[in-house]
Amino acid sequence: MLRSFLRAKLHRATVTQADPDYEGSMTVDALLLQSAGIAPLERVLVADITNGERFETYVIEGEPGSGVVSLNGAAAKRGSVGDLVIIMAFGWVDERELGTLTPTVVLLGPGNRILEVRRTSVQA
Repeated sequence: MLRSFLRAKLHRATVTQADPDYEGSMTVDALLLQSAGIAPLERVLVADITNGERFETYVIEGEPGSGVVSLNGAAAKRGSVGDLVIIMAFGWVDERELGTLTPTVVLLGPGNRILEVRRTSVQA
């Protein structure tokens, strides 16, 4: 049986831009995506810590090292500049392979700078 598990997370990212006129998606600093193992155009679930909103979108790469986290298109209506968000990517795993799953959690601080990268194994 396949089960859905968290595989990557950017925790406590600060929204730096909101552009409702952009065609859609969410722009995230390419280095942040790489550190978490989230690919460009990958679907993500976003939880806005500040206002409680949750929504799905996909990510596009922003300028590496810029710290950009921009809500674009309709997503710009779900949050505001300065909001703290959690960006999560999930994957399907065969339950026989759970012991090999090691989700990456990237903890972010001011300016969306990486404070810590954690990798933990999943116990079923």
